[in-house]
Amino acid sequence: QLQLVESGGGLVQPGGSLRLSCAASGFTLDSYTIGWFRQAPGKEREGVSCISRRGGSTNYADSVKGRFTISRDNAKNTVYLQMNNLKPEDTAIYYCAAVERFGLCVLRRYEYTYWGQGTQVTVSS
Repeated sequence: QLQLVESGGGLVQPGGSLRLSCAASGFTLDSYTIGWFRQAPGKEREGVSCISRRGGSTNYADSVKGRFTISRDNAKNTVYLQMNNLKPEDTAIYYCAAVERFGLCVLRRYEYTYWGQGTQVTVSS
C-alpha cells in the first residue's frame, strides 16, 4: 500500500524554523516527483514547493522563495522541507504529494496522485 507520512510540524514563533519530512512506504520515492502543499483555514490548498525525481529541478511559490528549501534523500525514501524565517501567514496544514512524472516539477495540485494526511504548522508568538 502506497503511503506518504508527513512529520515535523508544530508551534513556532515568528522568525523560527521547522523542518518537515515526508516519508514514503510501499514504494520508492526516486520514481516520483514530490510536492509540498499547504492549506490554511478557509483557503484553498496551494503549492509551496516541489522537487523532481533526481532533485535536479525545484520550484517554489513566490511567498516562500528565499525562506524554504526542498531536498530529497532517495536512499532514505524521504523528502524534506526546511522552513526558515517563518511568518504567521505560513500557518497551515502542510501536505506532501507524489506523482510519477519525468522532467520539471510543477505546483499544480491536480497533477499529484498520492497525498499524505498532513502536518500542522502554527507560527505564533
